[in-house]
Amino acid sequence: MNFLKKYIVKFLSKVLNSSTYKAQQQARNNAWARNNFKKFGANSNLPDVFYIKSPEYISIGKNLMSLYNLRLEAWDNFRGEKYTPEIVIGDNVIFNSDVHIGAIDKIVIGNNVLMASRIYISDHTHGNITGDDLKNIPAMRPLHSKGPVIIEDNVWIGEGVCILPGVTIGENSIIGANSVVNKSFPKNSIIAGIPAKIIKTLEN
Repeated sequence: MNFLKKYIVKFLSKVLNSSTYKAQQQARNNAWARNNFKKFGANSNLPDVFYIKSPEYISIGKNLMSLYNLRLEAWDNFRGEKYTPEIVIGDNVIFNSDVHIGAIDKIVIGNNVLMASRIYISDHTHGNITGDDLKNIPAMRPLHSKGPVIIEDNVWIGEGVCILPGVTIGENSIIGANSVVNKSFPKNSIIAGIPAKIIKTLEN
């Protein structure tokens, strides 16, 4: 009996890891994306493991590449409050694993953006972060946005970065690993830290 179990596990593992199965799974994921996203560009690919909330508010350009655990959330309703979310991802964007992007307002990611793993980008918080919010537990507070998040073209975002509401990152900027970005920065900036600050400005 143990031999049979081992054989079945080995057989299933071989099937699930075969290039044919992976190609078929990729085709299914992409067919779903074309039918459900507001836009899903040519040669873009969803990873094997993903979570997408309200894809009708999400536009993806050409040539998206992503590793596993991609999480895109567009919240149009939370505890009776209505929102008009929009997530726009440009062309030639690369995500590594565990990228989480959530919007109730607007998040724009430009062309040729490169992201490492474990990155969180949000345009909202639970509540306004005031004393009045203490009347409710965090999960019961209404979502609140301080404004859109805009990441311009050719930005490189390092491992473990958190980008908070109302932030614009100028083109060609680099964000160091584990930074928390709570304000905007101009183009060609190298930024790092908690909270992030300019380390250097790149010269063309």
